[in-house]
Amino acid sequence: MSHNGNRHPSKKPKLAGVEPVLGSTRSQTSTGKAAQKKAALKKQLVRQNVEKPIRRKNPEDGHPSSKDKGQKATTSKLSSVLKVPTKAKDSKMANDGGRLLVVAGCYEKILYGLEIDLQKREKGEEGEERAGFTPVFVFPAHISCVKAVAASRPSGKWLASGGTDESIKIWDLRRRKELGSLQQHQGSVTHLSFPTRTHLLSASEDGTICVYHTRDWAVLATLRGHKDRVNDVAVHPSAKVCLSVGKDRTLRMWDLMRGKGSASVKLGKEGEGVRWTSSGARFAVISASTLDIYSTKMALLQTIHHPARIQAIHFCRDQADREFALIAAEDKLVTIYLLPSLVEDAGDGDESSIPIVATLNGHTNRVKAIDSIIIQKTTYVTSVSSDGRIHLYDLTDILGWTGQSDPLSVDPMAVYDTKGSRLTCVTVTDCGDTEMANSDGLPRKRKHTDESEGDEEEEEEEEEEEDIDGDD
Repeated sequence: MSHNGNRHPSKKPKLAGVEPVLGSTRSQTSTGKAAQKKAALKKQLVRQNVEKPIRRKNPEDGHPSSKDKGQKATTSKLSSVLKVPTKAKDSKMANDGGRLLVVAGCYEKILYGLEIDLQKREKGEEGEERAGFTPVFVFPAHISCVKAVAASRPSGKWLASGGTDESIKIWDLRRRKELGSLQQHQGSVTHLSFPTRTHLLSASEDGTICVYHTRDWAVLATLRGHKDRVNDVAVHPSAKVCLSVGKDRTLRMWDLMRGKGSASVKLGKEGEGVRWTSSGARFAVISASTLDIYSTKMALLQTIHHPARIQAIHFCRDQADREFALIAAEDKLVTIYLLPSLVEDAGDGDESSIPIVATLNGHTNRVKAIDSIIIQKTTYVTSVSSDGRIHLYDLTDILGWTGQSDPLSVDPMAVYDTKGSRLTCVTVTDCGDTEMANSDGLPRKRKHTDESEGDEEEEEEEEEEEDIDGDD
């Protein structure tokens, strides 16, 4: 994939609604006098409790490009409310492998950032052990409804949020600052995800899908093919292809290595959501209260008729490689089904062969979105609902289900009440842990020093470029 334009332009444009970064020009860094002024200004800002970031030499600190549409952008003081561990005092805490960051958006334009320490448990009213959410930021991030949010993994460096204001806001969670906004779409943003640490993918009601590079936030590819809005996108665990569904009632496959479409199938009904299983051997399409599960050859394997309209779908698997489907719906529950193995899936489409393993309880209104993460071989699921509550569940007991007992009923291990916000989307990432795994269950290691961070990004980009060359 190639960049549209120069990666390092000689003069970077000023971002709409964002103050320029200190030390971003050559004149500020070329002389000792300028450096002294910069240090003095930083001390003054710290005294005012408004900590502004200083640009690092890491080239990935490029800003998102933006086009001025004439509307006033909202600039949020993320640096003044986001709590990030300092190197000296909290370096051990940042690597303890037990802290998560959950970020949720809502109709009221607000982003909620909640941190939870999985190692700290307190006894609840009924004697059960519970962990507690700690708010680290709550602020209006957009000028209208937030419809999509995504955080990069591992280590949660980047956060992206999008909404009906047609813009994508980019945040650096580690350095506590807003980088700016991407204005590539001409419609509401319907999907955001980070397929890798170095790429962001977005979809919109304008019928396009865009791929960006996180080094300079340049648009690598714009995928066109849908005749109407794109409802959802699912990237394969290999990050080489993705699926999309839209209002035009088609399912499309895209080659992310070459930035073009590779296949299109008419579904006969509008696909409202799409997801790959954790293994990448199957995928599912949501339509109203129906979940159709397909093989990679587009053969319909199973159909789940859920008793309520489905809002979101997610997949996870246990140590024995059994795959589970998590369905969030308007029945106020997250229902977990155990999928048959691929051998058993020879395909009579019998729904009775898909048992219900458990239900995740606690919400009092429809569950709008879910996400999961694996930390130290334990799977955690977070959910948001129109009741204004954010839940976190531990799936340890569920993934050990043997089928010899009735479906389990699981209560949340942590709850945060937003006091009435109509939540729409959620994402979860780790807080700088040295060892973690994505939903595919594969562990990844990462060093957390400023000196090694740039080298790791370059090594990952080289590996991706080798994959691309090999495919050509």
